[in-house]
Amino acid sequence: MKPDIDTYREIIDTLTRNKSRSFLTGFGVFWGVFMLIALIGGGNGLKEMLQNNFAGFATNSAMVWAQPTTKAYKGLSKGRQWTMVYKDVERLKQHIPEIDKACPLLFSRGDNAVFEDRSASCSVRGTTPDYSSIAEPQMLYGRYLNEMDMTHNRKVCVIGRRIYNDLFPGGGDPCGKAIRVNNIYYNVVGVDCSMRNINIGGRAERAIVLPITVVQKAYNRGNSVDIIAVTARPGVTMSSLTDRMREVVARAHSVDPSDEQGVAIFNTEVMFMMLDNLFNGVNFLIWLVGIGTLLAGAIGVSNIMMVTVRERTTEIGIRRAIGATPSNILSQILAESIVLTAVAGMSGILFAVTILQMLELGTTTDGITAARFQVDFHTTISAAALLTILGGMAGLAPAWRAMSIKPVDAMRDE
Repeated sequence: MKPDIDTYREIIDTLTRNKSRSFLTGFGVFWGVFMLIALIGGGNGLKEMLQNNFAGFATNSAMVWAQPTTKAYKGLSKGRQWTMVYKDVERLKQHIPEIDKACPLLFSRGDNAVFEDRSASCSVRGTTPDYSSIAEPQMLYGRYLNEMDMTHNRKVCVIGRRIYNDLFPGGGDPCGKAIRVNNIYYNVVGVDCSMRNINIGGRAERAIVLPITVVQKAYNRGNSVDIIAVTARPGVTMSSLTDRMREVVARAHSVDPSDEQGVAIFNTEVMFMMLDNLFNGVNFLIWLVGIGTLLAGAIGVSNIMMVTVRERTTEIGIRRAIGATPSNILSQILAESIVLTAVAGMSGILFAVTILQMLELGTTTDGITAARFQVDFHTTISAAALLTILGGMAGLAPAWRAMSIKPVDAMRDE
């Protein structure tokens, strides 16, 4: 029997005959769908927020820096302070050909940047142009450092987003303007709007990036290096290079090559792997909880439909007596179950999308959305299809029972 207007009116009349029971039954499905969509959207947003903290940072990179030794070596006692030098960069490239980029870094914290009558606290970072391939900048204005800046010791700088907002609150392109950092003037050549939190030596939004040759002279650092940032060539895992890097640097400075504390190495590859494993587990739990809640709601629908069939035994018997076929009864009960489930489920989807949209607006700053908490179209369609299937399954047992009712038994029941 094909559904028509009368069929739908009858379904609506049946469901609204006991409004409280229909509402409470549908609420189980509503809450299950809401939980599933909200958890998926919230998980996506949380993942994107964490990924934004690492956005543009090379996944196959490592940071090497010096710490007090923890082992005696070649007559030198443990606890000895030592410093890496600029030549260590060339040593790493020469002895480990699998290394793609090796960039030295120098830092100075607690500095203050001044432009006209405005000032901003900042951290100074000296590096080379190659560092852009390790921590990719997001240039709002201008450019990043280049080789000419290094060769000619140009007093130029790239400022972070917060520095730009504090010194140039009116907006506009600041390139070409001079700011003062510790009594030295630097020409702004670019604005980096990166917001990631995985920053060595301070947050990128509060950093002023200078050519390392300028920092060496301005801060009297000589050939010392605070950190060496390294990336591996494509197809090479950074984990396979860390021990060799430690050995190359350690032997050049009379440090025990097995002293993992003396020559510290932070492998970002491990961190990104842990992050992926974390969200694989989170996604599994989201689907487990969401589908479990949906199934509980569907079971509730099935139980209520069974009660409804029992209450309508006489009505079903009369319909059978005047010519309704078993398939007519089956389709009627299944349609009621699917409609109840679909209406409650679509309401849950709509409510979840509204909450996720509000959450997304709450994380928007300066017109920039920190993360997208919405679910994609395919997920929503899949949820709707799942609802239809669950609605049919929920009504299957009651429909089978209704179909088996005989007119004589129904009249006797009356």
